Amino acid sequence: MPPAKKRTRTYDPARTRAAVLAQLGHVRTAVRGLSAERLALPTRLEGWTVRELVVHIGMAVTAVGRSLALAEPARQDAVLLDWPFATSANSAAIDDFTRRLAGDQPDLDAYLAEAERGLAEQLDAHPGTRLLATNVGALPLADYLVTRTVELVVHTDDLNAAVPGLDVPQDKQALAAATRLLADALAVKAPGGSTEVRIPPYAVVQCVEGPRHTRGTPPNVVETDPLTWIRLATGRIAWREAVADAKVSASGERADLDALLPLMA
Repeated sequence: MPPAKKRTRTYDPARTRAAVLAQLGHVRTAVRGLSAERLALPTRLEGWTVRELVVHIGMAVTAVGRSLALAEPARQDAVLLDWPFATSANSAAIDDFTRRLAGDQPDLDAYLAEAERGLAEQLDAHPGTRLLATNVGALPLADYLVTRTVELVVHTDDLNAAVPGLDVPQDKQALAAATRLLADALAVKAPGGSTEVRIPPYAVVQCVEGPRHTRGTPPNVVETDPLTWIRLATGRIAWREAVADAKVSASGERADLDALLPLMA
């Protein structure tokens, strides 16, 4: 008997909307108090200061409006889980756009406030089924909004790493959606049922070819926390470093995910 087909995970559009707006609000509150010296600090994104990083966080949200301004595609030709694997193709253009925009935004609080207001208005005006032309293809607005949780959570973490003591909080719903999307992306990249990856409290996925586990304790288990998983999936931390630092526990001969990470480079 063939294995049961996995159901595609669904996301509640209202929760996703609330999560994106909440995370953007957390960033805006934190950035409002940053001095010029702190905005000039380097980040772990090569060549970007904190100012460029903040502008890029706003860009992640205003991307919705830029897509809505384009003609609606005739049909959907991509799915949500295509997105994590397509982001690196546009890295040079994103870098150029970010640098140019950073020079045009002297008031970052006003910039983020406008991004927040614009997104809320756009989501009020358009249904979640409205198709958007995105870098990965035509996606429904509701699905594209889920990808914004990844952008916001990842870059909030980058911001915290760059500015000592800033400690911008991560919205729980945004963190949950980002964790689940990237966990499901791993299962797409390495389909199978021999290894169980646990990211409590948000996600559990089966992946990696090999003997399928059916009951009891799986022979191959990986477990980590949500932020460590997101850092692994996006290349912020290396697999072996995370294991050595006890950020990840991995048991079993098929529990080494080093060759599969990062998912987003």
